[in-house]
Amino acid sequence: MMNLSLLNFTTTTFTTRSLSIFTSLSSLSLLPKRKPFFSPRPFFSLSSRSLSVASTMDNVGGIPTKETPSSVDAATQEEYSSLSKLLQEFTDIPTIDKAWTFKSDNDDASHAMFVIGQPSLLSNKRRKSVLSSHILRKSNDSVSFQWAPFPIEMTGVTAMVPSPSGLKLLVIRNPEGDGPTHFEIWGPSSVKKEFSIPRTIHGSVYSDGWFEGISWNSDETSIAYVAEEPDSPKPTFNVFGYKKDGNSDKDCGSWKGQGDWEEDWGETYAGKKQPALFVMDIHSGEVIAVTGVGRELSVGQVAWAPPVEGRPYLVFVGWPSNNRKLGIKYCYNRPCALYAVNAPSFESGAGINRNAAEDSVAVNLTPSISSAFFPRFSPDGKFLVFLSAKSSVDSGAHSATDSLHKIEWPSNGKVGPPSKIVDVVPVVMCPEEGSFPGLYCSKFLSKPFLSDGETMVLSSYWGSAPAIITVNVSSGQVSRISPNNLNSSWDVLDLDSDNIIAVCSSPVSIPEIKYGSLVGKISGDAKWNWLDVLCPTTKCSDKCLSLLASLQFDILKIPVKDVVENLTKGASKPIEAIYVSSKSSDSKLLDPLIVILHGGPHSVSLSSFSKSHAFLSSLGFSLLIVNYRGSLGFGEEALQSLPGKIGAQDVDDVLTAIDHAVDKGLADPSKIAVLGGSHGGFLTTHLIGQAPEKFVAAAARNPVCNLALMVGTSDIPDWCYFEAYGIEGKSMYTESPSDEQLALLYSKSPIYHISKVKTPTLFLLGAKDLRVPVSNGIQYARALKEKGVENKVIVFPNDVHGIDRPQSDFESFLNIGLWFKKYCK
Repeated sequence: MMNLSLLNFTTTTFTTRSLSIFTSLSSLSLLPKRKPFFSPRPFFSLSSRSLSVASTMDNVGGIPTKETPSSVDAATQEEYSSLSKLLQEFTDIPTIDKAWTFKSDNDDASHAMFVIGQPSLLSNKRRKSVLSSHILRKSNDSVSFQWAPFPIEMTGVTAMVPSPSGLKLLVIRNPEGDGPTHFEIWGPSSVKKEFSIPRTIHGSVYSDGWFEGISWNSDETSIAYVAEEPDSPKPTFNVFGYKKDGNSDKDCGSWKGQGDWEEDWGETYAGKKQPALFVMDIHSGEVIAVTGVGRELSVGQVAWAPPVEGRPYLVFVGWPSNNRKLGIKYCYNRPCALYAVNAPSFESGAGINRNAAEDSVAVNLTPSISSAFFPRFSPDGKFLVFLSAKSSVDSGAHSATDSLHKIEWPSNGKVGPPSKIVDVVPVVMCPEEGSFPGLYCSKFLSKPFLSDGETMVLSSYWGSAPAIITVNVSSGQVSRISPNNLNSSWDVLDLDSDNIIAVCSSPVSIPEIKYGSLVGKISGDAKWNWLDVLCPTTKCSDKCLSLLASLQFDILKIPVKDVVENLTKGASKPIEAIYVSSKSSDSKLLDPLIVILHGGPHSVSLSSFSKSHAFLSSLGFSLLIVNYRGSLGFGEEALQSLPGKIGAQDVDDVLTAIDHAVDKGLADPSKIAVLGGSHGGFLTTHLIGQAPEKFVAAAARNPVCNLALMVGTSDIPDWCYFEAYGIEGKSMYTESPSDEQLALLYSKSPIYHISKVKTPTLFLLGAKDLRVPVSNGIQYARALKEKGVENKVIVFPNDVHGIDRPQSDFESFLNIGLWFKKYCK
């Protein structure tokens, strides 16, 4: 069950007027606790000139160890200890991950629940808690948030979804092993229903943010959700050989074989093969798999649709899965469509009514467009809005500029493909200076509409600074409503009627809650008044606050060099770089500079708060965080200019940004380091090979070092073709590359330039990385060792591509800080 844990928050006053469900949440702490990251690590030599491979393992139980290699001097140990304490203080800063608002009996008041995230280094897990608040809107255009005294930790909770009325709360707990999945229905003061669904019905419920879909129906009697299909039967053997009547029961005299191998969905989805649709009756706990959806589709993002002629429907996203399953994490170039299917209904006391549902076949609602996801119905149920990554699917780029569309939903008649898909916001090719650069959305609110029923509130990348925008789905008008004068990062958390609860941060300020109030009536030109909200989560240690207060940042506009005639207008525009520095920097004695490069390459570095970046800044480094051409947030022409030119155009853009910083007196050319992960690691290792005199140190996290090796081992081999060849690489992709193709892939790889590398380089590698397998980094590091170039390797045996488990992330950036301090004197 959930248990009460006192977290590192400073709380404000608390009101007794709160939604009854908050009382329910508080009571969770009284129930038995269910089974639910700094364990001391081996100390790694910082002075060895040979390849040092350190395999980090979980310290079970967090038992301290005093082991320290005798070769490490006292001064080095002291620095290691000092930096780890500082990083711990930044690590403890909580994040604001999600929010829900609920109506109150008072028109001027409402209630909210916030999900707060905080890493636990001891348990090596990400702690989640719920913090509740009473919101009071005052007549003088101000707002007061009255917070509960303590957050409630959600131990063992996979997902939590309030019902439409706010009177029920669904809590889902996936098992850590082969046990059942637990569903709990909470009421105003306690658990009302509790069900355990065995693995013979389905596996774990998806809570990944992509396949994930959990939806209450309108009368709050049924829940639709996405879970892993039950495992296929495995052959059973005993001492006499094959057992014909093998079953799932455990028998000490027999064992299960492996059966046929089946592909999964790649990086972060190891073992996840077939997400499927299920519906639960919350009164009986009966669960039925939705029929009409074959195994040729993997499904996700399910939502209840308005009934058609009294029949319930589900709308969901389907991805073809009958061929090779290429990695889907962060890969929006996988074709998908919206489908509708009859939903099973449950008759009170009579079990499941399968009548229409058994004969149902899923209907493709968007056959004329290559991508459709994030389905949202308008409040009146007349139309269905969705996002599309058709520019990604059609070109081959793993991520690109989005578009927004809508279709009519029939109130009566037959559900089928619409006569027309209406383009609400098209792909923006080349934005004018300061204007809307196109849609770049990684999520939608579950209820994104204002009260007029046609204005959506979204978060979208706007260059390097994420913004909150409104979109009128009738006119297509897009308006930026978050302030843009400070270059801060804005993200919408939820709507409170026609008000907005948002989070704002910057590279030098921790996340803060903001409350946006509409001034006047809803319109594209409406003004919004943004109010500061005093929140317990906005507090951190005095040391961190003091260090952050000493920093400043700006977003630099940097003209690109060597613009050729055939370059598109969008690709000829300046790039952006976020520059973070000390306010007291002496122009005659500049701080060392760390150049930070994002992965992708079709991703973006944002002007939001980053604990790891703040830690590096606090060590006395300036940061130059470069958004080279190919990044999201700058229009489609700039993005599509990079494929076919990786290792050249992106490298040139980074060198141009560095030269710009040096020319402006922002950086000392003799004290520059470079840091990147994934494609950012590709650029890092390219830069130290192509510009060997420029960098005094480098660090690469799961870097792409050899495309010719990656193409045969990655979950996204198509990425290698597209980025190396350009758009024609999409049709060239094959599982059996030719000699000529392998030669070209090698020539575009960092390892091609390894003979010129001189820079001491730190490698941080996840052994379970399916995106850029560990062999890529190991091969490059061994080649450096062979050349006598100083380097160090740390392998995290249980980490995937992101190296984001709390202990691994902590140790990773601690070593990066130490490595750069050693060489950037």
